[in-house]
Amino acid sequence: MSIAATFLARSRYYLCTEYPAKIRAAVTVLPPERLWWRPHEQANSVGNLLLHLAGNVRQWIVAGVGGHPDVRRRDLEFAARGGAEAEEMLAGLEATIREADSVIVQLLPSELLQRRVIQGRDLTVLEAIYHVVEHFSGHTGQIVWIAKMFAPEKIRFYDDSEGVAKPTFLGGRWEGQ
Repeated sequence: MSIAATFLARSRYYLCTEYPAKIRAAVTVLPPERLWWRPHEQANSVGNLLLHLAGNVRQWIVAGVGGHPDVRRRDLEFAARGGAEAEEMLAGLEATIREADSVIVQLLPSELLQRRVIQGRDLTVLEAIYHVVEHFSGHTGQIVWIAKMFAPEKIRFYDDSEGVAKPTFLGGRWEGQ
């Protein structure tokens, strides 16, 4: 497999499999009254982060890379203090991820170096995808941390019983299976 094909495959794996599975596991055990909890006014709730991830993926991948209209209102993602319940928000994020995946899966390796302007930044398609993957990773960690704070011992992503970290978020199978 070429470097470009490997990059696209790994990006799809993280955006469509690992990170959403971890977010779903975390949000599912989070007490419902904690979905919009903030430790202070300048912090973001899990609800804000779910809105923000969907907005970021849509703007950068669906619109920026895929050419669909950019309808994002980033300020509203952070201004929300309540709204939809967890399952509705997860479904919305997962729908956006499927849209992004349909864009990424159609990319040719040669398109990774094409230029786009996203959020006023002139960058390549590769840079846009890389940004979204690393951005998604950071906020996944925040969501998991908040869930672990309010639902201790209810989240476990790996089984270390045999001395190897076997992912449990993939239904007990290995990534390549």
